[in-house]
Amino acid sequence: VQLQASGGGLVQAGGYLRLSCAASGSTYTIAWFRQAPGKERDFVAAVSRSGGSTNYADSVKGRFNISRDNVKNTVYLQMNSLKPEDTAVYHCAADNNVVSLSSTSSRYRYWGPGTQVTVSS
Repeated sequence: VQLQASGGGLVQAGGYLRLSCAASGSTYTIAWFRQAPGKERDFVAAVSRSGGSTNYADSVKGRFNISRDNVKNTVYLQMNSLKPEDTAVYHCAADNNVVSLSSTSSRYRYWGPGTQVTVSS
């Protein structure tokens, strides 16, 4: 499967962005991860193949929302109330054999190039 993330940019703290992940198929669990300079890659959110189940990192609960449109084969990450600590490169990842919307990056075999999100204070 091929993945392409888009929608990153520069925004002030308290602002919002919507990221998109276009996939070549719809039969995959898709997750967002992020990596800030000098830090490990962190889980952000995941959505099931149907879109009926989601999983979020504690740091983004209540601020971010993940959803998908299987007609368009696209997953969205709506990011509200952004903070400077949300600054990172955001990647979407996919797999068709993920248990419980895993937050572990090694569970996802397919990765797309990232999109930069920068939140200024």
